[in-house]
Amino acid sequence: MPAPSLLVLNGIRLFLTVEMLIALVRGTWLAVFVALSALVLTALPQLLASRVRLFLPNSFLAAIALFVLATIYLGEMHDFYNRLWWWDLVLHGTSAIGFGILGFLLILMLFEGDRYAAPPWAIGVLSFCAAMTVGALWEIFEYAMDQLFGLNMQKSGLDDTMSDLMVDAVGAGLAALAGAAYLKGRSLGFGVAFDSFIDVNRPRFRKLLPRRGARK
Repeated sequence: MPAPSLLVLNGIRLFLTVEMLIALVRGTWLAVFVALSALVLTALPQLLASRVRLFLPNSFLAAIALFVLATIYLGEMHDFYNRLWWWDLVLHGTSAIGFGILGFLLILMLFEGDRYAAPPWAIGVLSFCAAMTVGALWEIFEYAMDQLFGLNMQKSGLDDTMSDLMVDAVGAGLAALAGAAYLKGRSLGFGVAFDSFIDVNRPRFRKLLPRRGARK
């Protein structure tokens, strides 16, 4: 039986495909474009990672697909951002945690997993900066879409942008703390995420020693 994360990933892709075909039959071209864009974005991370010989666990791919579905399809197409006041804040917070964890892993990978090459707090700071950079670039993207295509992705303008960035900072900070704690043998609830990525990319982390208290 396929793993739950793989079922979620394939289920989302199937749902977007069906929605795109329904919109195509009805001739609602905006819905076709949104569904197709979301579908492409669920496959793009895996494609880009494979180009640099990096593997993303199915749990990571499923999380990315859920985020794409929640933001582009449900958030924009079905107006969840206006229907649910907390929708945007939750998505920004969770995405910041995700990008922070991924940033931490990629930075640690540059040291081949050598936890003594740089202090855990320093890698945490760099991962925080990486997650905040992604958050800032997303805000620029929202502004560009509003200006070029007359959308309303920024909602209340500056207030929306600043609240998003503050939530991003909280999420990125949590990911940075989790990463630093991971290298010290503590999981803070995110140990499975770190372990799953390292396990499928073990040659990139050849200097990473077992964590204190980790199962052998």
